[in-house]
Amino acid sequence: MEHPPQKRRKKPKVDFKRNLKVVSGKDHLIPANMDRKPTCDQCGKTFADMSNLKRHVRIHSGERPHECDQCGKTFTQISHLQEHQRIHNGERPYDCDQCGKTFTTMNNLKIHLRIHRGERPYDCDQCGKTFTQMSNLKIHLRIHRGERPYYCDQCGKTFTQISHLQAHQHIHNGERPYDCDQCGKTFTQIGHLQAHQHIHNGERPHDCDQCGKTFTTMNDLKTHLRIHSGERPYYCDHCGKNFTQLSHLRAHQRIHNGERPYDCDQCGKTYTQLSHLRAHQHIHSGERPYECEQCGKTFTDMSSLKKHLRIHSGKRPYDCDQCGKTFIRMNDLKTHLRIHRGERPYYCDQCGKTFTQISHLQAHQRIHNGERPYDCDQCGKTFTQMSNLKRHLRIHRREKPYDCDHCGKEFTQLSALQTHQRIHSGERQ
Repeated sequence: MEHPPQKRRKKPKVDFKRNLKVVSGKDHLIPANMDRKPTCDQCGKTFADMSNLKRHVRIHSGERPHECDQCGKTFTQISHLQEHQRIHNGERPYDCDQCGKTFTTMNNLKIHLRIHRGERPYDCDQCGKTFTQMSNLKIHLRIHRGERPYYCDQCGKTFTQISHLQAHQHIHNGERPYDCDQCGKTFTQIGHLQAHQHIHNGERPHDCDQCGKTFTTMNDLKTHLRIHSGERPYYCDHCGKNFTQLSHLRAHQRIHNGERPYDCDQCGKTYTQLSHLRAHQHIHSGERPYECEQCGKTFTDMSSLKKHLRIHSGKRPYDCDQCGKTFIRMNDLKTHLRIHRGERPYYCDQCGKTFTQISHLQAHQRIHNGERPYDCDQCGKTFTQMSNLKRHLRIHRREKPYDCDHCGKEFTQLSALQTHQRIHSGERQ
């Protein structure tokens, strides 16, 4: 009896395309288990589909096939390139409905919204500091580990972030690619330009809840808050002085190591800080952009204007604990304290005379070299110091600002008044 032929059971089809995984970042593919999602064999990360895995593998292989034709920057994914290109074309399609700030990507907007909600989900287990982004926490952890993996091959300076290195390199190549369309001022970093633009629009969005002072950037507010908390986290290991900002510590350390990296290309004078060089350059250009609205006096830098305003307000916040004398500036108090300590650290190598201030030494040295750089445009008389020229100009203007409260006689100089007052006191020295 013949049996009917049995039907052969079909083997299940294997969809090899759906079940492949990439080996070692190369184009060799091997089947993966049917019940597993596509998995990276280098880090174990799983993906919903094969195309996502292929894109991921480029991280391990270093492949960045999508290049920006404007700046040459490369990307692992076409979508990342498209997002990047918005920087060049100025497109910022995602805007915050709370403050109006705009962003190039939805992800950046989501991260920004955490600021409004007060969300800082990533915290440092070493110091408790919290962050809105995991990437910021990772960068912060380098501070605790002492890691500064980005190295400048021109000066050897190291950085925790590549963006800081890139911004620093603009100092060496003189590149300042970000310029303000209102005043033409240029910047090495986009963040510095954005902060600067608050000056033009009057925006100071960050305010101190302790004293009400407002700031153009969150960073400036954070630094300011250290004044209230008394926090000075940056410490000089040469002299023990503490600072509220790392930049202030670095500038201070140049006093110890003698480094003056910023030099004027017109006169060769060197400075420890870039801001000091810029203020100095106003002397050559004749620019004095900061004006006192009370007396019209102009200044080369904002800090000089602020100090000057204390004359009008009568503020003399720095007082000597030995004699009670008060000063407008901390620097003036420090110089004054040398009188009590008998310190005269500046020494003339031609005659041996010593001085409490370097400016006094420099003025004195003009006696030896015959230099009299300040001249009167009315009579041609020359002077070794600007202050002497100013006193002299009172003669031409018939100004006598110092008057005797005994007899009403007026004088062009305070020293002349003091000499005169000895007549009334009977003092003859």
